[in-house]
Order: sequence, then structure tokens, then C-alpha cells
Amino acid sequence: MKKLLTISLINLIVISCSPLTQKNNSGWTSLFDGKSLNGWTATENPSTFKIENGAIVVKGPRAHLFYTGPVMNHDFKNFELKVRLMTLQGSNSGIYFHTESQESGWPSKGYEVQVNNSHTDWRRTGSLYAIQDVKEVLVKDNEWYTEHIIVNGKNVTIKINDKTVVEYTEPDNVIRPKEMAGRLISHGTFALQGHDPQSTVMYKEVMVRPLP
Repeated sequence: MKKLLTISLINLIVISCSPLTQKNNSGWTSLFDGKSLNGWTATENPSTFKIENGAIVVKGPRAHLFYTGPVMNHDFKNFELKVRLMTLQGSNSGIYFHTESQESGWPSKGYEVQVNNSHTDWRRTGSLYAIQDVKEVLVKDNEWYTEHIIVNGKNVTIKINDKTVVEYTEPDNVIRPKEMAGRLISHGTFALQGHDPQSTVMYKEVMVRPLP
């Protein structure tokens, strides 16, 4: 009985320390445990996403990895999201927010924050894609950097390595073109994009802090 009690206590400690559920003192919670895709769902081409050396490696045909885990029941409105990532030469990816899982195609709901330092697409890392774009190359391939996305009400702030590169306020009653009808502030989950087989991007930290 004593042995069983000890094992149960150890299991409880392990569960309580899981990166998927543990908050640090500043309110940040990890959405990626560093060793599995628990809490995430890949669509269209799941083989595009693998875990290597503590990172999510994105390489393969178009696919999207949606957060479907327990934090905030994967439904975020106001938040801060910090993602630590690295691109290889010629790679393209993206980080979606206020989106929802869909089986194929580019996510139609929510906004995309661009990940691209040297791909042929001129919209560079930090762009609020096709809404407020960044043309300057801010970070280098083959180096880890941080994208920090803050959404509060109608305001979106994007920082690259602590440098603010986008400040956007969605106008009231904004009208989008038909192909961008779902690109609106609302609520939803996050997604990481697999763009094409020639792109390789690594994500090793995905941290969120909900805001009131």
C-alpha cells in the first residue's frame, strides 16, 4: 500500500508539472511539451509535423497544426502569444490566431502572422498577413528568434525580438474582400502553418498568457 501511495504521489507531481497545464508566476502557460504533439491536431498532411530535439519541425506538403488542448479550452480572445522559432533558407510558415480547425486549405478564419525571412513571398516575418505587411528582413535564417503577438480588443501588436513591427487596430464594421471574409478579430485557437515541401521551420516554444 505504501509503495502504491508513493507511485500515485509521483504521478500527481508529474501531471501537475506538465508544460501543457503549468502556469509560471507571470501567468504564461506552455502549449507545447517539447516531446510530443499532445494538445495539437494536424490536418490535411499530418506527416508535415514531427518532433526533433525538443522542437516541432515543420517540413512537407501544405498542412496546419491547430492547438486543440485544454488551456482556455483552446478558445482565446485577448492574449499574449510568444513563439520561439527558426527558419531555414527559403522557408515560409505562419502563426494563426482566432482561427478554427479545418480539414484542408489555408485557414479561412482568423489572422495570420507571417514567418518568412528569405522565401519568394515579399511579405516578411512579423507581417499581419495582407493586412499590415512588413517588407524589411528583421531576423536571419538559421537563428532562433521570438515572435510576440498581443491581441487586446481590436488592437493587434506584433513584436520581433522585442521590437514592435506592427500596430494595427481593426476598424469598426470593417469589410474584407470575399476571399478574406473571415480575417476578423473574434476568438478561436492558434495554428502553425506548413507552407510547402521546400520550407523547413522549427518551433521550440509556444507560450500563451490570456488577458482580461
